[in-house]
Amino acid sequence: MTTLKELAKLLNISVSTVSKALNDSHEISENTKKRVIELADKLNYKPNRIAQQLKTNKTKIIGVILPTVTNPFFAQVLHGIETSATTNNYDIIVCLSDESLEKEKRSLELLSNGSVDGFIMAVARESQVKEQSGHITDVIDNKIPVLMFDRVVNEISCDKVIVDDFQSVYDATEYLIKKESREHILLVSNIEELSVGKLRINGYQKAIENAGLKPKILKLSKVENVEAHVYQYIGDHPETDAIVSIDHITGIIAINMAKKIGKTVPKDLSVIGFGYEHTQLLSSPKISIIHQKAFDIGKMSVELLIDHLNTEDHQLQTIIVPIDLKLGESTK
Repeated sequence: MTTLKELAKLLNISVSTVSKALNDSHEISENTKKRVIELADKLNYKPNRIAQQLKTNKTKIIGVILPTVTNPFFAQVLHGIETSATTNNYDIIVCLSDESLEKEKRSLELLSNGSVDGFIMAVARESQVKEQSGHITDVIDNKIPVLMFDRVVNEISCDKVIVDDFQSVYDATEYLIKKESREHILLVSNIEELSVGKLRINGYQKAIENAGLKPKILKLSKVENVEAHVYQYIGDHPETDAIVSIDHITGIIAINMAKKIGKTVPKDLSVIGFGYEHTQLLSSPKISIIHQKAFDIGKMSVELLIDHLNTEDHQLQTIIVPIDLKLGESTK
């Protein structure tokens, strides 16, 4: 493996000059930088990460803790995180909490021993339900930055990247009321116990209240056969003329169950759900979605965390990523 010393000898310059050139120091001329980089590329030079870590006290690694990657939203966020980390010359270590408080604790403990410079995380379902977050504040108290996205703990002071969950569902519900004249709008959810679920339900309820209508909520987080419950509700409540799903799957289930009962979507019943770029390809008719822009959330999370790591007087921020109501064929 080529070393800095060997590069310096071949170029007839000092080791210090080679190091500074590779780090794009303003002290080194552009011509010298070009010579150094070209030779380093030719000889496939790789910097000694351990030596760099000892010198700078930084690993250039970000710990990422996700509840799951089977949910396409988190998979897309991870894609954004990995892409942005690579662009900024960082690596990532990914741990899955599997929605478990204990696994989330273990992941933080495992990586907070000097393995990473900071964390990007979405809080596990069990952590939110049990309202336990002391393990996260312990990491922050030890001067390791934590950035939360999507599922956040409001009481913890840290950087956050979120969407406006309340407003997004308020706007979707209002669209159904004002643009489509729907009056019997059902909200379906399998995430009502999570922070994002509560905000989305509040947005729906506010829009319904402002229109003088009656809220109807079908909670499915503890239900085993979701399809059967949705099918039964639509069958028992034929007046239902619209459904708002606040997760990535129950909206598609609603379309399928409505068709099974014999309703035409969107003539008899409109459906709006949450989703990502390719969600509309998963149903027929193509579902209208609240587009969360998961890739952008991942990208912005990395940029904000790196700013925290590199700025001495970093001011904590909450970035709200704008979302779109992307209409498909399941609304008029």
